[in-house]
Amino acid sequence: MPDMILLETEEQMEERLDGLKRELAKVRTGRANPKMLDDIKVDYYGAPTLIKQIGNVSVPEPSQLLFKPYDKSVTKDINRAINAANLGINPQNEGDQIRIVIPALTTERRKEFTKQAKILGEEAKVAIRNARRDGNDSIKKLEKASDISEDDSKLYQTEIQELTDKYIKDIDTLVKEKEEDIMHI
Repeated sequence: MPDMILLETEEQMEERLDGLKRELAKVRTGRANPKMLDDIKVDYYGAPTLIKQIGNVSVPEPSQLLFKPYDKSVTKDINRAINAANLGINPQNEGDQIRIVIPALTTERRKEFTKQAKILGEEAKVAIRNARRDGNDSIKKLEKASDISEDDSKLYQTEIQELTDKYIKDIDTLVKEKEEDIMHI
Protein backbone atom coordinates (compact mmCIF):
# COMPACT_ATOMS: atom_id res chain seq x y z
CA MET A 1 0.00 0.00 0.00
CA PRO A 2 2.70 2.62 0.81
CA ASP A 3 4.43 1.74 -2.47
CA MET A 4 1.21 2.59 -4.32
CA ILE A 5 1.09 5.95 -2.55
CA LEU A 6 4.68 6.57 -3.61
CA LEU A 7 3.88 5.67 -7.23
CA GLU A 8 0.75 7.85 -7.28
CA THR A 9 2.70 10.78 -5.85
CA GLU A 10 5.43 10.38 -8.46
CA GLU A 11 2.80 10.10 -11.20
CA GLN A 12 1.16 13.36 -10.09
CA MET A 13 4.53 15.09 -10.10
CA GLU A 14 5.38 13.74 -13.56
CA GLU A 15 2.02 14.91 -14.93
CA ARG A 16 2.66 18.41 -13.58
CA LEU A 17 6.14 18.48 -15.10
CA ASP A 18 4.68 17.46 -18.48
CA GLY A 19 2.04 20.17 -18.09
CA LEU A 20 4.76 22.74 -17.47
CA LYS A 21 6.60 21.63 -20.60
CA ARG A 22 3.42 22.15 -22.65
CA GLU A 23 2.80 25.58 -21.08
CA LEU A 24 6.39 26.75 -21.61
CA ALA A 25 6.24 25.67 -25.26
CA LYS A 26 3.47 28.24 -25.77
CA VAL A 27 5.50 31.15 -24.37
CA ARG A 28 6.86 33.22 -27.26
CA THR A 29 10.59 33.38 -27.86
CA GLY A 30 10.74 35.62 -30.93
CA ARG A 31 10.96 32.64 -33.27
CA ALA A 32 8.08 30.87 -34.98
CA ASN A 33 6.74 27.93 -32.98
CA PRO A 34 3.70 25.97 -34.22
CA LYS A 35 2.67 25.26 -30.61
CA MET A 36 1.70 28.93 -30.30
CA LEU A 37 -1.50 28.06 -32.14
CA ASP A 38 -2.35 24.84 -30.26
CA ASP A 39 -5.06 26.28 -27.99
CA ILE A 40 -6.82 28.38 -30.63
CA LYS A 41 -10.34 27.21 -31.41
CA VAL A 42 -12.16 27.91 -34.65
CA ASP A 43 -15.90 27.79 -35.20
CA TYR A 44 -15.87 24.91 -37.69
CA TYR A 45 -19.37 24.17 -38.98
CA GLY A 46 -20.91 25.24 -35.67
CA ALA A 47 -18.51 23.34 -33.40
CA PRO A 48 -15.49 24.91 -31.65
CA THR A 49 -12.55 22.93 -33.04
CA LEU A 50 -8.85 23.18 -32.25
CA ILE A 51 -6.96 24.79 -35.11
CA LYS A 52 -4.45 21.93 -35.27
CA GLN A 53 -7.31 19.55 -36.15
CA ILE A 54 -8.38 21.43 -39.26
CA GLY A 55 -5.04 22.08 -40.95
CA ASN A 56 -1.26 21.86 -40.99
CA VAL A 57 1.16 24.37 -39.53
CA SER A 58 4.64 24.66 -41.00
CA VAL A 59 7.62 26.94 -40.35
CA PRO A 60 8.95 28.13 -43.75
CA GLU A 61 11.26 30.69 -42.11
CA PRO A 62 12.41 31.21 -38.50
CA SER A 63 10.03 34.15 -38.12
CA GLN A 64 7.02 32.79 -40.03
CA LEU A 65 4.28 30.23 -39.62
CA LEU A 66 2.26 28.95 -42.56
CA PHE A 67 -1.15 27.43 -41.85
CA LYS A 68 -2.83 25.39 -44.59
CA PRO A 69 -6.39 24.36 -43.75
CA TYR A 70 -7.78 21.11 -45.11
CA ASP A 71 -10.98 22.95 -46.01
CA LYS A 72 -10.26 26.23 -47.84
CA SER A 73 -13.73 27.62 -47.06
CA VAL A 74 -12.88 28.23 -43.38
CA THR A 75 -9.79 30.36 -44.02
CA LYS A 76 -11.59 33.55 -42.98
CA ASP A 77 -12.84 31.93 -39.75
CA ILE A 78 -9.31 30.74 -38.95
CA ASN A 79 -7.93 34.21 -39.60
CA ARG A 80 -10.56 35.68 -37.27
CA ALA A 81 -9.81 33.10 -34.53
CA ILE A 82 -6.05 33.79 -34.65
CA ASN A 83 -6.72 37.53 -34.33
CA ALA A 84 -9.14 36.92 -31.44
CA ALA A 85 -6.54 34.80 -29.59
CA ASN A 86 -4.62 38.03 -28.87
CA LEU A 87 -1.15 36.54 -29.39
CA GLY A 88 0.37 39.76 -30.67
CA ILE A 89 0.59 38.38 -34.21
CA ASN A 90 -1.12 39.51 -37.39
CA PRO A 91 -2.23 36.69 -39.73
CA GLN A 92 -2.35 37.38 -43.46
CA ASN A 93 -5.02 35.55 -45.42
CA GLU A 94 -3.61 34.43 -48.78
CA GLY A 95 -6.79 32.71 -50.00
CA ASP A 96 -5.93 29.06 -49.52
CA GLN A 97 -3.46 29.52 -46.64
CA ILE A 98 -2.65 31.87 -43.79
CA ARG A 99 0.82 33.33 -43.31
CA ILE A 100 1.75 34.54 -39.84
CA VAL A 101 4.82 36.74 -39.46
CA ILE A 102 6.18 36.67 -35.93
CA PRO A 103 7.40 40.16 -35.00
CA ALA A 104 10.77 40.54 -33.31
CA LEU A 105 10.53 40.92 -29.56
CA THR A 106 11.66 44.05 -27.82
CA THR A 107 13.78 43.75 -24.69
CA GLU A 108 10.78 44.79 -22.62
CA ARG A 109 8.59 42.05 -24.13
CA ARG A 110 11.37 39.49 -23.60
CA LYS A 111 11.45 40.42 -19.92
CA GLU A 112 7.66 40.06 -19.71
CA PHE A 113 7.83 36.59 -21.25
CA THR A 114 10.67 35.66 -18.87
CA LYS A 115 8.47 36.68 -15.94
CA GLN A 116 5.63 34.62 -17.40
CA ALA A 117 7.93 31.56 -17.59
CA LYS A 118 8.97 32.08 -13.95
CA ILE A 119 5.33 32.31 -12.88
CA LEU A 120 4.54 29.06 -14.70
CA GLY A 121 7.52 27.45 -12.96
CA GLU A 122 6.33 28.63 -9.53
CA GLU A 123 2.84 27.30 -10.19
CA ALA A 124 4.33 23.93 -11.11
CA LYS A 125 6.42 23.93 -7.92
CA VAL A 126 3.29 24.57 -5.85
CA ALA A 127 1.59 21.61 -7.56
CA ILE A 128 4.62 19.42 -6.80
CA ARG A 129 4.56 20.47 -3.15
CA ASN A 130 0.83 19.76 -2.99
CA ALA A 131 1.48 16.25 -4.33
CA ARG A 132 4.17 15.85 -1.64
CA ARG A 133 1.73 16.96 1.06
CA ASP A 134 -0.95 14.56 -0.16
CA GLY A 135 1.53 11.68 -0.26
CA ASN A 136 2.85 12.43 3.22
CA ASP A 137 -0.70 12.70 4.58
CA SER A 138 -1.56 9.29 3.15
CA ILE A 139 1.57 7.77 4.68
CA LYS A 140 0.77 9.35 8.07
CA LYS A 141 -2.76 7.93 7.92
CA LEU A 142 -1.31 4.44 7.39
CA GLU A 143 1.03 4.97 10.34
CA LYS A 144 -1.84 6.21 12.52
CA ALA A 145 -3.91 3.14 11.57
CA SER A 146 -0.90 0.98 12.55
CA ASP A 147 -0.63 -0.42 9.01
CA ILE A 148 3.05 0.61 8.85
CA SER A 149 5.65 1.30 11.51
CA GLU A 150 6.94 4.73 12.43
CA ASP A 151 10.32 3.91 10.88
CA ASP A 152 8.68 2.85 7.61
CA SER A 153 6.61 6.03 7.66
CA LYS A 154 9.74 8.17 8.01
CA LEU A 155 11.43 6.17 5.22
CA TYR A 156 8.52 6.71 2.81
CA GLN A 157 8.29 10.41 3.71
CA THR A 158 12.01 10.73 2.98
CA GLU A 159 11.49 9.07 -0.41
CA ILE A 160 8.63 11.45 -1.18
CA GLN A 161 10.87 14.39 -0.25
CA GLU A 162 13.61 13.06 -2.56
CA LEU A 163 11.05 12.88 -5.40
CA THR A 164 9.96 16.42 -4.61
CA ASP A 165 13.55 17.69 -4.70
CA LYS A 166 14.15 15.93 -8.04
CA TYR A 167 11.05 17.43 -9.69
CA ILE A 168 11.69 20.92 -8.27
CA LYS A 169 15.21 20.75 -9.74
CA ASP A 170 13.77 19.63 -13.10
CA ILE A 171 11.34 22.56 -13.05
CA ASP A 172 14.15 25.01 -12.28
CA THR A 173 16.16 23.60 -15.20
CA LEU A 174 13.22 23.88 -17.63
CA VAL A 175 12.46 27.46 -16.61
CA LYS A 176 16.12 28.48 -16.81
CA GLU A 177 16.42 26.99 -20.33
CA LYS A 178 13.24 28.78 -21.42
CA GLU A 179 14.50 32.09 -20.00
CA GLU A 180 17.75 31.72 -21.93
CA ASP A 181 15.79 30.88 -25.07
CA ILE A 182 13.59 33.96 -24.65
CA MET A 183 16.49 36.31 -23.97
CA HIS A 184 18.60 34.92 -26.85
CA ILE A 185 18.42 37.27 -29.83
